[in-house]
Order: sequence, then structure tokens, then C-alpha cells
Amino acid sequence: MHYRITPRPSRDLAGRRVLVVEDEALVAMLVGDSLQEAGATVIGPAATVDEALSLLGDGAVDAAVLDVNLRGHRMTAVADRLAEMNVPFVIATGYDYDTAGHADAPMLQKPFDLARLTSALVSII
Repeated sequence: MHYRITPRPSRDLAGRRVLVVEDEALVAMLVGDSLQEAGATVIGPAATVDEALSLLGDGAVDAAVLDVNLRGHRMTAVADRLAEMNVPFVIATGYDYDTAGHADAPMLQKPFDLARLTSALVSII
């Protein structure tokens, strides 16, 4: 008999609250599911800058994943607010993005491997 061993998902983000800012529903769902499998509590997703800023209101966020282009608007105000709060974030984009002002934030080019996203978040928290 052959048994297939399925590895347990990593729990590297256990107990962490991660804000997902993404306007593409399918991408937001995939990212959210991956983060939950890694043990995170997912906040959002937020599809607009205003939604993201609203979710940051209580300040109970350990990290964030930010899409650069949210329905035609840059996420710069969200990145700036996170930086003011000393909350680390990963930039996830399919576009070129000048990270001036946020050069410390890791950037993942879409499409990206979800395991790389988890690793990037673990490394900045």
C-alpha cells in the first residue's frame, strides 16, 4: 500500500491579524485563504482606500498586504497610514510602483506564489 502524506499548513502567522487590501475578489479570496491556513486572522478584504482606512481605525492590525491599484486609485494613503502606525506591510502588484517613502516594504509582483507572501509577512512581523 502507498500512503500519500499531505503536509500540514504552516502556522507561521498564528495569532496575527493581517489586513488584506485587494480589489480583485478572486485574488482577495486566495490571499485570505492562504493567510488563514498560515494561522492569521484576516481583516477585510478592503477593495478601496476608504474601506482600508476604515478598517485601520481600531489599530488592531499586525501587518497588511496592499495591492497598489485599487479601482484606479493608488493605495499610498493606506501605506502612509500603516507607516505612521508602525505596521509593516507587503506590496503586491502587477504594476511598476515607486516605493519612495516605503522602500522597506517588500514587493511581490503578481502573480506571486502564496507561500512567498506568507514568508514575506513572517519576515517583516
